[in-house]
Formats: sequence, structure tokens, C-alpha cells
Amino acid sequence: MSEKNRILPSTLYLVATPIGNLSDLSERAVKVLSEVDFIAAEDTRNTAHLLSYLQIQKPLVSYHEHNKRERGENICDRLRAGESCALVTDAGTPAISDPGEDLVALCAERGIAVTSIPGCCAGITALTLSGLPTGRFCFEGFLSVNKSDRKKHLDSLKGETRTMIFHEAPHKLKTTLADLSEAFGDTRRISLCRELTKLNEEVLRLTLAEAVVYYEENAPRGEYVLVVEGAGEGSTAEGAFWADMTIPDHVAHYMEQGMTKKDAIKAAARDRGVPKNEVYQQVLD
Repeated sequence: MSEKNRILPSTLYLVATPIGNLSDLSERAVKVLSEVDFIAAEDTRNTAHLLSYLQIQKPLVSYHEHNKRERGENICDRLRAGESCALVTDAGTPAISDPGEDLVALCAERGIAVTSIPGCCAGITALTLSGLPTGRFCFEGFLSVNKSDRKKHLDSLKGETRTMIFHEAPHKLKTTLADLSEAFGDTRRISLCRELTKLNEEVLRLTLAEAVVYYEENAPRGEYVLVVEGAGEGSTAEGAFWADMTIPDHVAHYMEQGMTKKDAIKAAARDRGVPKNEVYQQVLD
């Protein structure tokens, strides 16, 4: 075990850092940060604060989305020359929704050794707290701010049966919840996880419709991980009882069972994994 923990030359170390609670940093992570030749950081100011807390002094270089091409080449040159480097982000695991992905790929192309020091990951932490199925899931990261790209992304997920994980900033949360509700229907379950591992950690388990209403009355605070229920297995039409039905016939089927028109529309939308408004419009037409 001690041999595996030895810092090796010409090696990139991916070091997961705390997402809020500094006590979550592992002993191995501290050892690596203490012994590598230099540290590549998303924001050197934030990392400097962490190193100061740990009483570690190491040379820092910035590595982020806007300099990753040039700086990545420079880091690889130093690694090939025999130095060791730890890559960190502001919080969480490098290379997950992070430009570290490109540095790992560059190292792989050049035959440079890469190893990972496991630790905090906001998406996985939120998934375990969500109360939603964890056996199969997909990580979708941040949605694009471009409306067209955003719609295409969500449209591609309408039939996704796995639990979905998104990241979102507080000032964009209301818009994102409205877009999720429009894409997936308002009865889909969502867990909103904020300030994970911090003093004000909170997990809200709601439907998308309930979440939209809640944040009309309560201001979003802190960084969010959104864990969204996947579409029901029946939403993939193959083998479903409604596979050969039109949408109006699908709604009529539920109404014949005693449902109100409103509830029948919701049920059909849930079956098909489409927004309730889309079903409503076709029934209206």
C-alpha cells in the first residue's frame, strides 16, 4: 500500500478536493498535494486558500477552459521531462464537466501516466441523497445558455429512462426548472440538492411542477445539483399497451377508466415521456 502511495515522476495526479467541507479531503490527497513538483489549478487563488489551510507551499499554474490548449502542452512537456503534477478544480473531481478531461486525453495520447485520487463528486453525492433510482444514471452537467442548443439537449433526453444529473447555478435555476418541466412533463420527480456537505445543505424531493411553484415563492440560494427521474419504461413505445394508439385515443383510454380529462392527459404524457402541454394540444386539435 505504501508503495502505491509513492509519488512517481512523469505522472499526472487527479486530486479530488472538497465541495464544501474541508474535512472530506483524504490523507492520500494531502500527501499528493504535499509531494508533487507543482499543482495545476482551475483558479490558483482558490487553490492557494486550500493549500494555506493545509500548510502546503507548492508552485501553482493556472489551467482552465480559456488556456487549456497552450497550458496543457506546457504541463505535458514538464511531465515528460520528469516532473510530477497534481490537477485540481475549485471543488470536486477533476475531468468531470471540467477542462481536465482534455488534459487527461492529451496525456493519454503522449503516453504520460495518469492516476486518480478518489474523493468528492457533487453529482454522485446528490444521486445518493435523491431517493431516485441509482442503478442506472447519466450525467448531463450544465445545460447550454443557448436556447436552441438547450432545447435540442432536453429533446434528446425525453425518452431517457435512466436517472439524470444536472448542475445549475442559482440565478439560472428558475429558467432551468421551467425548461425541464416543459420537456419532461410536470409530474416527473426531481431532487434539488444544494450546498452539499456545507452548513446549509438541503435536499428537496418534489415533482417538477412543485419545484417551479416552490421557487416562485423562495429565492434559489447556493449551487445546485438537480437529480431528475428518468422516463417510465412505458415511455419507449415498443411493447407498451398504447403503442398503436394516437394521443387522443390514449387519453380517451384513461378517461374510460374513470379519470378526469386533466388526469388522463397527465397520465398519457407520463407514459410517453412528453410534456403535458403537447398532449393537451393534440387532444384539443
